[in-house]
Amino acid sequence: MSTGANAVPGQTSTQTTIANVVVGSSITLTGLVPSFTLAGNPGETVSTTAPPVTFTVTTNNNEGYTVTVAPETPTLNPTTPGNTDTIPIGDLRVREAGTTAFTPLVFGTPVTVHTQATPSAEAGDTFTNDYQITIPFVTPDTYSAVLDYVATTL
Repeated sequence: MSTGANAVPGQTSTQTTIANVVVGSSITLTGLVPSFTLAGNPGETVSTTAPPVTFTVTTNNNEGYTVTVAPETPTLNPTTPGNTDTIPIGDLRVREAGTTAFTPLVFGTPVTVHTQATPSAEAGDTFTNDYQITIPFVTPDTYSAVLDYVATTL
């Protein structure tokens, strides 16, 4: 005579697991206007008008962030072949809109244009920078320099 094993209804066996979601610190800089133009004659001091130099920073970093701008060259260089004139990059000055003091750009030294000790809004924080230059006595031309914006978490 053999007896069969029968399952007993309602028996359970349980275990648990822990769900971990690791959220890293992130930062993005977007929407920087691709170029801007300052126009005038020698001796005139001119500032940016349209388009405004705007950008958006998005970060979840609790310590906040800083934004800097640095020129890639020590001069604004002419676009016309044969023109040997240049404009020192320090003649170009920047400020965060709404502040009063312009700061000259310096080749090799980033200029801080915004800093804050808190994260951005979820949709990002949008800022505007003003630029100003006193036009030097140089050959009529378009003088250009690449400016690198960098957003860094603190």
